[in-house]
Amino acid sequence: MSATNPNDKLVRMANQIALFFRSYPEPEAVAGIHNHIVAFWTPKMRRDLEGYADEAGERLDALVHKALHEQPAAESPVRPATRNPQLAGEGASDAG
Repeated sequence: MSATNPNDKLVRMANQIALFFRSYPEPEAVAGIHNHIVAFWTPKMRRDLEGYADEAGERLDALVHKALHEQPAAESPVRPATRNPQLAGEGASDAG
């Protein structure tokens, strides 16, 4: 998909996140996508994607649609220290 406008770029980015999580069971994948978007996207990016999701239709991965419109039913498969930038370093190794 060629991203010709900012909303198409958000769809492409969200689909890339979904591709990463696709190997996990669906509830974990949805939670991972949801948590990633909440932790790393600006509120404007989230609002824009949510507002564009219906128009994007099938171009937006079904897992992303679920992550935007449903409360996650499972824990994200990503460690807490890596899914939230405010926790950066908490799960880091001290191996030297």
